[in-house]
Amino acid sequence: MRFGQLWRNVSRLLALLTVVAGLSLATFAQQPAPGTQQPASAQAPPAPQGTAPANPPAGPPPNPNAAASAADHKNMLEQLGIKTLRPGPSGNESAPNHANYDEATANPYPKLPDPLTLKNGKQVKTADVWWKQRRPEIVEDFDREVLGRVPKNVPKVGWRVNRTESFEVGGRPVVGKELIGAVDNAAFPEITVEIQMTVVTPANATKPVPVMMMFGGRSGMPPAPGTPPPPARGFGPGRGPGAGAPGAAPVPPPDPPATEQLIADGWGYATINPGSIQADNGAGLTKGIIGLVNKGQFRHPDDWGSLRAWAWGASRGLDYLETDKAVDAKKVGIEGVSRFGKAALVTMAYDQRFAVVLIGSSGEGGAKLHRRNWGEAVENLTGSGEYHWMAGNFLKYGTEESSFGKKTAGDIPVDAHELLALCAPRLTFVSYGVPERGDAKWLDHQGSYMAAVAAQPVFRLLGAKGLGVSDDYKTEKMPAVNVSLLDGQLAWRQHDGGHTDGPNWKYFIPWADKFLNHSSSVTVGSK
Repeated sequence: MRFGQLWRNVSRLLALLTVVAGLSLATFAQQPAPGTQQPASAQAPPAPQGTAPANPPAGPPPNPNAAASAADHKNMLEQLGIKTLRPGPSGNESAPNHANYDEATANPYPKLPDPLTLKNGKQVKTADVWWKQRRPEIVEDFDREVLGRVPKNVPKVGWRVNRTESFEVGGRPVVGKELIGAVDNAAFPEITVEIQMTVVTPANATKPVPVMMMFGGRSGMPPAPGTPPPPARGFGPGRGPGAGAPGAAPVPPPDPPATEQLIADGWGYATINPGSIQADNGAGLTKGIIGLVNKGQFRHPDDWGSLRAWAWGASRGLDYLETDKAVDAKKVGIEGVSRFGKAALVTMAYDQRFAVVLIGSSGEGGAKLHRRNWGEAVENLTGSGEYHWMAGNFLKYGTEESSFGKKTAGDIPVDAHELLALCAPRLTFVSYGVPERGDAKWLDHQGSYMAAVAAQPVFRLLGAKGLGVSDDYKTEKMPAVNVSLLDGQLAWRQHDGGHTDGPNWKYFIPWADKFLNHSSSVTVGSK
């Protein structure tokens, strides 16, 4: 009897282990192949379950924020009356629901909203009508439907200098300041927000210098003793093969870091940490600056998302730079790559104090047209892995079934070309790399070029120059790799590197110098 009972228990245990192993294998089968672009919200359909091998391969570590993000996402769906969202395409080209990469089917909504036509149908023919009527219309659409509104009661930020240090960048003496922007949390002390920023300027400058503010986790200064290294900036899951990865092309010798190039040219630079402003996940929407203003509660559908929050934080950084006597605050730029390229574009579009922007490999939610069916889609942004970047209302455009019916990208009242148009007539540089080195097809380089083409009429209306090509975004094709379109205030360049804007800095800096009328003010003996 005892032996029989023992045998039955062992049999049940073996059966349970078989099921668990089968589930582990199925989970592994859903992961993208090496070198493919796969967002957090786009997953391949489950693989058929079967008998697992004795030692199934381990999957990725569990996401500690997944449950809270899913709960927040579900709450927004309920607020909007959404029953079913369409799944986003997969970045795994072997998956049944893989993303489209066929130009023949890439433009299901070929006609873009006209940035120079008012809501009443009248054409915008003067700069005055643009500034007073059309631009506010476009901003309102982005606020309500796409990026969300910055609340009127956002607390003030008080800046303090944590430390000042003299050091060298590329052999040139500089002065660096590590700053904290403490947000007033008197109304809700449970949440603390302290914006982390560093500012570095040439030590021997004879006058205030222009500054590039760069989104990312890395400090622009030598670390304080005992400081752990920060994560790399602008990169996340599924960003294509990196150097040395299978399928990656050989990487050419790198240029000097952007920081060295800027200091050598008489610029300063600032780095700002987006994670210190707002978390990059849905679980964080009840924390950070969004959670602080909402006192830890869920968002409303037109509340701001992380992109708008990061942009708000950059604007508060510019508030500080306006008080720094070493900085020419009329010549401050903003830069970012990948999701932070999106944030850089949003910052430039909303805050007209920024003079120049370098938008690196921004893709969907950035310079890529929402209406394009190529690579990452609106449905990826409305999934639980990326929705936090956007306003809650943006989820409507991935809806298959709801109380208001079905909506698609074609129903969005604005598109990326109008976000670029909001930057006009200021200096706007759109940068991409090549898929062969990791700037994945997923990003839709051609769709971003089309957006830049469609933004040209607004730049010209306001007295600036565009790309120097026709306005026919339906037929214009990207220039060849490493061919620069840098004659106007709106610029485009696709370099031959990967998911970075690194190879374009040596073109960006002289382009910006020309239009900002900047020449180095660093004294000869500064190196």
